[in-house]
Amino acid sequence: MTSAVLDEALKKAALAWVSIGDGPALGLWCMPLEGSLIVVSGPGEQYAPGLAEASTASVRLRGDNGGLIVVSDMAVTRLQPGSEEWTTVAPQLAQKRLNASGTFDELVARWAAAGCAIVRLTPPEQHAPLASPDLPTDSGAAVPRQTPARNQTRKPFKLHRVRRS
Repeated sequence: MTSAVLDEALKKAALAWVSIGDGPALGLWCMPLEGSLIVVSGPGEQYAPGLAEASTASVRLRGDNGGLIVVSDMAVTRLQPGSEEWTTVAPQLAQKRLNASGTFDELVARWAAAGCAIVRLTPPEQHAPLASPDLPTDSGAAVPRQTPARNQTRKPFKLHRVRRS
């Protein structure tokens, strides 16, 4: 697998499955920017425990058909509010954020005040070839957790017979 596959997957990424250490992979909304991914998390935003403090994260990206094509360990860099990179990246990220209340400037100010983390996920060196990932052959689906939504209920009462033709 070449870095061209990773570059193409990064350009098209809107959702990345990110895991820190041995933790579970979390589906996080992201914004591609200059060969890296930008992710916001924190109060009022998506839940990504430990991402802001991590130095590396395992990132899984999907292809055009929706299947997993790239697994890469990426460097995690937290952008600090008020820094030059924050003032450049945060407004771009705010414009891509759907269903946010307020203007883009208010959203960026809220992220800074609330302590939200904006992190940049950077892949390994651009020209280094990637090892072909050991992609699983099974679906990777976890066993469903016990919830009241899983309990079978009675079928609804039918007032009229359904005629078969």
